Amino acid sequence: MPRKLCKICMHAFVAAIAVTVATTVQALTIAAEGTEGFSVIANGGEVFATYQGSSAGYNNDLYFNGTFIFNNYGTAEGTTVSLGSFDAGAELVFELRVLTTGYTFFSGPALRNPDGQAHARVETDWTTPGTTLVSFEDLFNGAFVFNDLSFSLSNTSGTPTTPIPEPQTYALMLAGLAVIKAMTRYRRK
Repeated sequence: MPRKLCKICMHAFVAAIAVTVATTVQALTIAAEGTEGFSVIANGGEVFATYQGSSAGYNNDLYFNGTFIFNNYGTAEGTTVSLGSFDAGAELVFELRVLTTGYTFFSGPALRNPDGQAHARVETDWTTPGTTLVSFEDLFNGAFVFNDLSFSLSNTSGTPTTPIPEPQTYALMLAGLAVIKAMTRYRRK
């Protein structure tokens, strides 16, 4: 009988640990899929940033306008800082410095990043209107799960960025216009 009691105690002990772990581990908050490369836009007024967490293997620092905001290993979840006041429509660009690899990635369009990939998701009206959730990816040409540093912003929204045409696109467009103009002149003669 003692052996059977021991097994029952062991199962109860394992179950108690599982329940404790399940209630203390929180799921990492990650911005919604499909918001990669969106820009963060101020709604006008003061903006607060709140650290939401990370499950990164690399050590990352988050900067705004050259000023350190959060570190994914050293900042407590829920830490909030003021970024200042901004005019409505101003784009807020964030910089993720990956201390482990030396790479730096930016929020907004992919062309800002060394690998040509969008490294931040920007979800508008995350918990309430005017609250934006930003989630970064820290791997060069990485897995793109955006779990490496997440933070929320008050008084902001996310908006898709309009791709900026490359110089070759302008050259082709001008060449096409020149051909149309030449054809028009030829037909007139």
